[in-house]
Amino acid sequence: MHLHLRDGGMLETVGPLSAETFAGAVIMPNLVPPVDELQKCLAYRERIQAACKSEAFEPFMTLFFRQYSRSELEAAKSHIIGIKLYPDGITTNSEGGVRKIADAEDTIALMEETGIPLLVHGETGDFVMDREERFLEVYDHLARKFPKLRIVMEHITTQGAVKLLDQHANLFATVTLHHLIITLDDVAGGFLRPHLFCKPIAKRPEDREALLQAALSAHPKLSFGSDSAPHPQSKKECCGCAAGVFTAPIALQMLAELFDKHDRLPNLQAFVSDNAVKNYSVRPPAKKVLLTKQPSEVPEAYGDVVPMCAGEQIGWSVEKITD
Repeated sequence: MHLHLRDGGMLETVGPLSAETFAGAVIMPNLVPPVDELQKCLAYRERIQAACKSEAFEPFMTLFFRQYSRSELEAAKSHIIGIKLYPDGITTNSEGGVRKIADAEDTIALMEETGIPLLVHGETGDFVMDREERFLEVYDHLARKFPKLRIVMEHITTQGAVKLLDQHANLFATVTLHHLIITLDDVAGGFLRPHLFCKPIAKRPEDREALLQAALSAHPKLSFGSDSAPHPQSKKECCGCAAGVFTAPIALQMLAELFDKHDRLPNLQAFVSDNAVKNYSVRPPAKKVLLTKQPSEVPEAYGDVVPMCAGEQIGWSVEKITD
C-alpha cells in the first residue's frame, strides 16, 4: 500500500515485478514533474497498466499535494485513493511540497469534506534521527482538527508513531519490510551499505522492535507498504546516494520468512492484505500466492536496479500464483 514505480524505462523494469505477486498497490505521485492533476494521474495509470501487461493488478492512484479547489477534488475523487503530502525537499522528488502545514489546511479541510484520505511522508527538517518523532505533533494536530479525515502515516519508523496510532480513530499507518528488519547500524555501522539507505532512515533497535510487534500482531490499523523505491545502480553507488530500498520482487518471501521466524504466519494475510482492504475499502483483483518454505536466491540485480539482499539466499519462495 505504498509503492514507487517511477516512469519510462524504469517503470517497464519494475512494474511487472510488483504486479506479479501483488493484486494492487498505492502508487506514489512524486515523479518529475509531479502527478498533481487528474489528467496526469489518468495518463500515468494507463502507462502503469501497459507496463504490467496482462497481470491482475490494480494501481490505486494518488495525487501530489498542492492547493486544490473543491471542483478539482470532486472530479478526482473516484479516480484516486488519496493525496500524498510531502514536506518540501524532505525526500526523493519532493521539491515543491508543503513548507508550512498551516498553509495546507484549506485543502485538507476540503479533503475531509469530500472524503479523500491524506497520505503523509511525516518528517520535519530537524536532526535526521528526530525528524519523524518531531512530526508526530503534526499528526496529532491534524487528527484532532480534522476528525473525519482519514490520515495515513506512511512508512513509520519509530515506537512513538506506533503509540500514536492508537490515540486517534482516524490515524492509520503503513510500515515497510526493511524497517521491520534493519536498524541504522545495518546501514552505517560498518561499511556504508547504500542499497539500505532510505528516508525515513532506519532507526534504533527499540524502534524496530515496536514496529515488528505491531506488524506480527497484525495491528488492525497497520498495513504493509513496501515503499519499494528503485534507483539505477549508478544513483545508489555514488556520492550523493539516492534514498530508497528496492524490495518489490522479494517482499512476500521475506515477510513469510520473518513471520515464520516469530511463529506468526497466521497473521501474515491480514498484515499484507486484509487490513488494507478494510481500511481503504478497496476491492483489488483476485490473486492467490502460494509461498513455500524453500530457499531461493535473490538476483544480483533486476535490470539496473539492485534489490535488498542482492546475491543472498532467503528462506522462502513463491511456488505458484493464481488469479
